[in-house]
Amino acid sequence: MASRSSSTRSSGARLPSPRQAAARIPRASRTDGSTTRLHILETAGQLFAERGFAESTSKEICTRAGTNMAAVNYHFGSRDGLYEAVLIEAHRQLVSIDELVSLASAAADPRLKLRAFLTHLIEMGSQPKAPWGFRVVLREALSPSPAMPVLIRRAVLPKAKLIRGLIGGIMGLPDDHPSVQRALLFTVLPCIVMTVAPRDLGRKVLPALKDAEGLADDLMRYVFAGLDALAAEARASAPATAGKRR
Repeated sequence: MASRSSSTRSSGARLPSPRQAAARIPRASRTDGSTTRLHILETAGQLFAERGFAESTSKEICTRAGTNMAAVNYHFGSRDGLYEAVLIEAHRQLVSIDELVSLASAAADPRLKLRAFLTHLIEMGSQPKAPWGFRVVLREALSPSPAMPVLIRRAVLPKAKLIRGLIGGIMGLPDDHPSVQRALLFTVLPCIVMTVAPRDLGRKVLPALKDAEGLADDLMRYVFAGLDALAAEARASAPATAGKRR
C-alpha cells in the first residue's frame, strides 16, 4: 500500500524526466559533414510530416535543403535510406534510447521511474506544437511503409524492452511475462493517444486535460492500480496452471 503513495503530489518524490537525465550525457561536437546530414534529415522530416513518404519527392527535399541528390546518397544511401533515418529520428523525438537507459539504470523505485517516463510523454503531448516526429510516426502507424520493420527493430523493440523491465519490476514478474507485455500496451497507449489527439479535444471537450500535473497524478493512480491487479491475478493463476500440467 505504501508504494502507491509515490503517485501522489504530496509524496514529493520525483525523478528527473528521461530528457533531463539524458541531457547530462556529454555529446561530441558536430563536424561539417554531420551538420549537413542533420540539416537534410531535419528538412526531410518536416516534409514527410507534412505530406507523408509517398507524396514527398527527392527533388523537393533537395530544393528545401539547398543540396543535391548526391549529398542525400552520400549520407543516407538513397531516398529510402533517408526515410528510414527520419523514422528513427522521429521516434527519438518521442523518447530516445539514451533517455530510457539513463532512467532505467537510476537507483530508484521502479514506480518512480515509470512515473517519470509517463509524465514526460504527457508533458510532450501538452505542448502547443508537437515536434514533426510525432506526425511522421503517426503517418507511418496509419499507413505503414516498407521501412516499418526497420523502425520496429532499431527503435521500438529496444525501448519496449526497457519499459517492460520497469513494469516487470513493479509487478514482480519477468519482463517477457504475458501480463507484463499486455500491461505495457495498457500503460503507454493512453499517453500516445493524448499526444496525437487534436488540441481542441482538451480545450473544448475535456478542459481538465490542460492540468498536466493533475493528469499525471490521476494516470499513475490508474496505472498502478491496474498493474497491482494484473500482478495479483498472474500470481494467483500460476499455481493452478502448474497443477494442471502435472
